[in-house]
Amino acid sequence: MVDLGEIQRVEDLREIWPHEAQDFTPWLAENLDKLGDALGLDLELQSIEAAVGAFALDVLAYAPGSNRTVIIENQLEVTNHDHLGKLLTYAAGYDAYAVVWLTREFREEHRAALDWLNQRTGDDTQFFGVVVEAWRIDDSRPAPHFRMVAMPNDWQKRASSTGQVNRDDGRVTESGEGYRDFFQSLLDTLRDEHRFTTARRPISHQGRYQNWYGFASGFRGIIYRAAFPRNKASVELYIDFPDGEANARLLDRLKEREEQIEAALEASLEWDSRENRRFVSVAVTRGGTISDASETIEEVHDWMVRYLLAFKRVFTPHLQELVK
Repeated sequence: MVDLGEIQRVEDLREIWPHEAQDFTPWLAENLDKLGDALGLDLELQSIEAAVGAFALDVLAYAPGSNRTVIIENQLEVTNHDHLGKLLTYAAGYDAYAVVWLTREFREEHRAALDWLNQRTGDDTQFFGVVVEAWRIDDSRPAPHFRMVAMPNDWQKRASSTGQVNRDDGRVTESGEGYRDFFQSLLDTLRDEHRFTTARRPISHQGRYQNWYGFASGFRGIIYRAAFPRNKASVELYIDFPDGEANARLLDRLKEREEQIEAALEASLEWDSRENRRFVSVAVTRGGTISDASETIEEVHDWMVRYLLAFKRVFTPHLQELVK
């Protein structure tokens, strides 16, 4: 007879995180990938206890896919009106793309409020209600689990944002649909076949789909990008620290290893070292635009997948040595 354990829910989360600000928030900041898995978003930490006037937001993050802001408010209790008000205040203060309310238990009226907000906002703003749980098998260590109870209605969001909007006459352009469909396919391949990302769909901004998509690198201020700049396709290591001099220093240190890096990638790289740039990048490029024939688009898709995987494999050990 098979001897199986019993799964038990930890009823009091404060057995694990006694203090919300001192215990849970720092833990969450170190484990944003777990929350990202539940949300279908890659998340990178910006700060904790971020100031919004006289208040402090628990976790300020961003989605590297578009560099849009994600705000996260924690509550290890049952939801209340006070936190709902704070959540909206923080969303306005940071012009948030994703607004996440993370709590032990949702009152039905607060879950309905998030559903209402999702129904009445465009694709630029997403509201998520997430219940945080902890489970153990018999006497094992507790394991965290994030359960979604409120989320955007994908069908409604897509219906209102089907492509780029021509600002002159309001018509949807083909390029917007092209970028959306291309990056959706790229995300699906990288997520389902390679576990490269947790993101589930491209991110638009003011109804527009951009010509690039960014992926978390594991290093704050650094992402991997797939892009279509100036009538070509590229895969990039994109460095964007707040300190521009730090960007240049890291690029110089990497360029000292140019021969080793290019040999590992089996590619000749473009090292963007122009002065007075807020960001710097290292890129591999090829011909290809979003308006090319479908056969070429498929080739670019496969090429980007190959080099995104290769960039992460090759650059990660160098970044581990050089990034402070």
